[in-house]
Amino acid sequence: MEPLLVEQHGPVRRLLLNRPERRNALDITLIEALDKQITSAEADPETAVIAVAGNGRSFCAGGDFHQFLELHDRGDNPVDFLADVSACFTRIAASPKPWVAVLHGHAVAGGLELALACDVVVAADTTLIGDGHLQRRLVPAGGSSVRLPQAVGRGLSRWLLLTGELLPATAFENTGWIHAIVPEADLGATATRVCHQLADRHSPAQQHLKTLLHRIDGIDPEQALREELATFADNWSASSVADALRTFLTPPTTKADSK
Repeated sequence: MEPLLVEQHGPVRRLLLNRPERRNALDITLIEALDKQITSAEADPETAVIAVAGNGRSFCAGGDFHQFLELHDRGDNPVDFLADVSACFTRIAASPKPWVAVLHGHAVAGGLELALACDVVVAADTTLIGDGHLQRRLVPAGGSSVRLPQAVGRGLSRWLLLTGELLPATAFENTGWIHAIVPEADLGATATRVCHQLADRHSPAQQHLKTLLHRIDGIDPEQALREELATFADNWSASSVADALRTFLTPPTTKADSK
């Protein structure tokens, strides 16, 4: 069975994590397939937005413990595999195209870390979300110790990281991290609407801005402001901004004007 299913719906590429018997736990084959799709989607001019969801009962329950133990039993530390996971998620965060995470069931540990790498999150109200690593004597290795505080704030992130507790999506309502929390029956339609709203703004300007947001994340404010100005300069020509402004400032021609 293919670990990742790919569907193209106009400008939206939909990626479906497809290991439902393991609640879409991350293993080498799934991460390799996801990494290939990052490259493919970024190179495809017809793809404006990438949505990632999970097949079966959950979005993603984290790393595949069976694989962890297989690596350990042959004398390998799973950290080498997790370095690939971290690099894959960083590629998503750095991608010039918007990524949308569509959560249901469980989004835990590596599943949470995948969602944190995305730009926009929509979730079913029954989704259970958390870091969860400490429940199995693990610590994060896919980005949650870095990205979770930025997403939900210091207090809630510390609680989730240091207890491993899972909370319903509704508990994140006031954090601003989850764009929409809806009944599971409405999740597909909501995700489609959000993706097409992002696709409607697909342009070199959007890609420049997405890249800038990643580049300035966590850096010194003065350097970030310089990066912003540099991006404006690059985008001015690449996006034909002058032509767009002239069009905006030119009054529409009426029938009376044409007589």
